[in-house]
Amino acid sequence: MKFRLSHESRILLFALAGGFPAVLLCIILLATGGFPPRTQWTLDLLVVLCWLGFCSAARGRVTGPLRTIANLLEAMREGDYSIRGRVENPEEPMGEVMQQVNAMAETLRHQRLGALEATALLQKVMEEIDVAAFAFDPKQSLRLVNRAGERLLAQPAERLLARDATSLGLGEYLTGGPEQTIQRSFPGGSGRWGIRRSQFREGGVPHQLLVVADLTRPLREQELQAWQRLVRVLGHELNNSLTPIKSIAQSLEQIVKSEPCPDDWAEDMARGLNVIATRSESLSRFMSSYAQLAKLPPPRLGNVEINALLRRVTQLETRMQVLFEELPPLTVQGDADQLEQALINLIRNSVDAAQETGGRVFIKHIRQGNAVEIVIRDEGPGLSNTANLFVPFFTTKRGGSGIGLVLSRQIAEAHNGSLTLRNAPDGPGCEAKLVLPVQ
Repeated sequence: MKFRLSHESRILLFALAGGFPAVLLCIILLATGGFPPRTQWTLDLLVVLCWLGFCSAARGRVTGPLRTIANLLEAMREGDYSIRGRVENPEEPMGEVMQQVNAMAETLRHQRLGALEATALLQKVMEEIDVAAFAFDPKQSLRLVNRAGERLLAQPAERLLARDATSLGLGEYLTGGPEQTIQRSFPGGSGRWGIRRSQFREGGVPHQLLVVADLTRPLREQELQAWQRLVRVLGHELNNSLTPIKSIAQSLEQIVKSEPCPDDWAEDMARGLNVIATRSESLSRFMSSYAQLAKLPPPRLGNVEINALLRRVTQLETRMQVLFEELPPLTVQGDADQLEQALINLIRNSVDAAQETGGRVFIKHIRQGNAVEIVIRDEGPGLSNTANLFVPFFTTKRGGSGIGLVLSRQIAEAHNGSLTLRNAPDGPGCEAKLVLPVQ
């Protein structure tokens, strides 16, 4: 076994070796100086003791600060950042080292305090949010659950932690797609749930975070708002038709009951009945439009060439020429009849707006990655109210049904696309953009 001296022993040996020549010289001089033997031995002993004392002090001066630094680092490793080393002379190398160690301890203390505060905030947020969160380790064992998760599984955290996902009824959601929407019953409630899965690392080990959100309440709130808007619009339209019908019917009843009848009673009766028939027909058209909006069938997908589609719908508009620029051929998967109906509605609205100002209407399509944008631009007065554009039966046009834009957007979304309207950014008028995916 190879023998190795410690650092302290080496320092002491170097100090002894450094002073040995001087001590040896002093002993030789004392031996040849003619001193009595007693005096000579006393002086030799004094020289040797001084030599050993100074060597030991040199060792302490070198190893003492190192031991202090080791103690400071040990305290920091244990998580105690309150201990500081004494700096005797900050201009000396050892003083600089001690200053840097103290500065590192202060930095670590601030970082640990910030980490503790951030962890406490995260725990508080996790406890307060109304979304169930579960963290699983690589063995699918539950490591973290918040209060919403406890309510969802109807058990306290003490009984849930360390259990596997399958026994908790969550194992199937740790595989497959990262986002799922399900309809099922949990011990803490039933309904429609949105599930998101993501990964994070703790100690270098990958974990999975499962978030379960209750979609029933927001869906019910949205459904209630939709019904309120629909009832409000339906009530407005029905009142617009039934109120004059009721008023005219009462007037005609008075005419019939009057004795004798006025001379022009026949004309009043004919005029009143004509108004009743007109308003009834308007109400019938309104209900037919509602049925069309509510019973839109799913699209029957097929190959649709964009240039041919746009050429066909622009030729159907006879009130003015719609300026159309053909671009390289592009084919999408869609229902040609439904897309044609949506474009006809958008072009009709653009032409109506352009006729108010004597402007023009343009249509073009642009390839954007995996989608095609069909842009219809008019030079009309623009949009004054964008909040109710897609509210069913809302219209600002005389005689309009208020379903054209809603129907067009439904067709776009049924094709996994979108429809947006905005005022033109570079001039007067409005810009409608129909976005469709390209296979």
